[in-house]
Amino acid sequence: MAKYIKNIEKPVQKYRFVFQSVFALLCIYIGIEFYLFTTYLESGGTTEFYNRPAGVEGFLPISALMSIYYFFLTGEIHDAHPAGFFILLAIISISLVFGKSFCSWLCPVGFISELVGDFGEKIQKKLFKRKLKLPRFLDIPLRSLKYLLLAFFVYAIFFSMTALSLKYFLDSPYNIVADVKMYHFFANITQFSLIVIGVLFLLSIIIRNFWCRYLCPYGALLGITSLISPNKIKRDPISCIDCGLCAKACPSNIKVNKIINVISDECSTCLSCVDACPVADTLDVKSLITKKKISKPKIAIGIAIIYLIVISIGMFTGNWESKATKEDYLLYYQNLDRIGHPTSVQDIETLNKVSEKEKADGRKQNK
Repeated sequence: MAKYIKNIEKPVQKYRFVFQSVFALLCIYIGIEFYLFTTYLESGGTTEFYNRPAGVEGFLPISALMSIYYFFLTGEIHDAHPAGFFILLAIISISLVFGKSFCSWLCPVGFISELVGDFGEKIQKKLFKRKLKLPRFLDIPLRSLKYLLLAFFVYAIFFSMTALSLKYFLDSPYNIVADVKMYHFFANITQFSLIVIGVLFLLSIIIRNFWCRYLCPYGALLGITSLISPNKIKRDPISCIDCGLCAKACPSNIKVNKIINVISDECSTCLSCVDACPVADTLDVKSLITKKKISKPKIAIGIAIIYLIVISIGMFTGNWESKATKEDYLLYYQNLDRIGHPTSVQDIETLNKVSEKEKADGRKQNK
């Protein structure tokens, strides 16, 4: 048997954990800022004003997807939620370069799901002496659910909406206060919603990354774009000793030890398989174009740089803060229960006309 060189390259998982933790803390900070902003709205503008954090738009992916399509059709960045436009653009850009790495390096939901999955696997190993996973005849059709959800949104936006209808929707009060409505959903969560979240939590303990693997349309979008990424995890079959440690380490149950290039919509470039490989230069991320290896530190730095560059473009070009004023938010907040999801261009036009009339009435009263 040939002698192989031991892999002494340092694992990257602790650095990935730092990335996830920092981004999660940033999301918590944004959440606190947004809570303070909503307290100002609840007071009717009588308490101290807190700025609305633009980063909250990262939690409005449907609006951001509409904004990207609107930009594609018109060349204009819509000013209702411009930060969401750049956040989604940054996430897609990362996936085009380093695969679905946003899910395993930055996504706060993915981070929570991973922590829950780690906890679940410890329980499973104690009770069953092995990690549980669904059989293929259930796993494959369930994985299609997130693509069906994505297909619905793609059809509703890209095939059913024109530039005019997109503008009407993006201009609508419903879109402008979508962040406030989202906050109210969780602040005043119903019993049914709590049950659904609880069921998802339990399922994530039993089946690792249940939400991410089967239901997240965001992950479906990034999985598709990641397929055309030129940088893939590659296995050298000559030096591979068929130990199977890479497949055991993969949280997405990809049989890394059976393939040469990991081309999968489920691969999140977490690099757990690369860290687990005991043989040097056997499992690495390589460019399919240059054939050169990309070191793990460069991947981590590259993910951060791509994200920061795209976000910085939005900030420095003045396309970050929403153009909706605090007066707009105060007015819409007073009528929050009346603002429903528009189902047609006519509904959107009606909402906009009512909004403009109320704004005009408010200006007259102020005078």
